[in-house]
Amino acid sequence: MQYNSINLQQKLNLFSEHWSPKIIAQLNDYQLKLAKVQGEFVWHDHPETDEVFLVVKGQLTILFRDGEVKLNEGEMFVVPKGVEHKPVAENECHIMLIEPAGTVNTGDAESNLTAPNDVWI
Repeated sequence: MQYNSINLQQKLNLFSEHWSPKIIAQLNDYQLKLAKVQGEFVWHDHPETDEVFLVVKGQLTILFRDGEVKLNEGEMFVVPKGVEHKPVAENECHIMLIEPAGTVNTGDAESNLTAPNDVWI
């Protein structure tokens, strides 16, 4: 068996599109995804699962119907399942998402920002 580390910056250099998460690893039934984000996403929720946002570079604001959380580099937040949220990044931000395999980035919301699922880099 070969043991190789995963270099986040190297993986981030492999793509440029925004709001299109790429899988870099799987841990049991959960996938670790990297994404580049900028601008506003869509309001959505994930009725069946929590979702982890970890900021690798930049700043991300997650809006909620009753408030918001601002995340800086090295900070993370867990959005509880079923809570409607809208990520926003004024400038390009690099994030890691941790969520169950098969989770669609826009949840049940129909949007032109819905990304293809299960894309590995």
